[in-house]
Amino acid sequence: MNVVTLGPAGTYSHRAARAVADDVSFRESVTAIVESVSDGSFDRGVVPIENSIEGSVTESLDALADEEVAVVQEIVTPIRHALLAQAEDFDVVASHSQALAQCRSYLEREYPDVDREAVASTARGVERARDDARVAGIGHPDNAEPLDGEGTSLRILAEDIQDRSSNATRFLVVAPESARSEAGGKTTLIVYPDANYPGLLLEMLEAFADRDVNLSRVESRPSGNRLGDYLFHFDVEAGLYEPRTKDALETLEGIAADGWVRVLGSYDTTHVV
Repeated sequence: MNVVTLGPAGTYSHRAARAVADDVSFRESVTAIVESVSDGSFDRGVVPIENSIEGSVTESLDALADEEVAVVQEIVTPIRHALLAQAEDFDVVASHSQALAQCRSYLEREYPDVDREAVASTARGVERARDDARVAGIGHPDNAEPLDGEGTSLRILAEDIQDRSSNATRFLVVAPESARSEAGGKTTLIVYPDANYPGLLLEMLEAFADRDVNLSRVESRPSGNRLGDYLFHFDVEAGLYEPRTKDALETLEGIAADGWVRVLGSYDTTHVV
């Protein structure tokens, strides 16, 4: 099985993807990952969907709404950020925008005068630090040593610099639509009602509440069709095989009769340390 995730090697996405397969390829954006699964170039893609500090990854939400794919697994991994550099003095901290945000308090306290540079991934920031002594990166402590044994080793200047010790990220494993399953303890779906009236969101929420189905996440995103028009992402703690989930889905389809409901599938959770 070939898997694609955010690169280069050494990202947190890479750590999550290795729980799916050893053969991992890389792309520079979530959109490119989901597209490459949708068009059949890869069997699976691993994308970040939510962080416990910074919330949802909007690019992932939008890519899942735009492409015909399934979700077949959830991977949860703790995020341990370390400050990595060639020396103690540097001018720039380079990392993914989410990592910079997750370490905001530490950076403002310890390095208030150092510039911050957002790059495509944590691993890309670490690469910048290997190539330029003026740059520090933020990444997992294991990233201090190059994965291939070649290149500059970095010093771990500080560990666990994230603002909260409970920092963790959820990743979704996406697959071709044909791989969608009804088995699993969680289900992800997207609803575009193509409507706007008082009580619309309440009606959708009641479809689950009336059947004792817990919602673990609700997110609205602009549809892109017109200003003030939204679609809704739902994660529910129930499988599609359950009658209560099927009943709730039928109600949602009635509410969104002028729009659409996309069921991405049911799945279970894997924890990666």
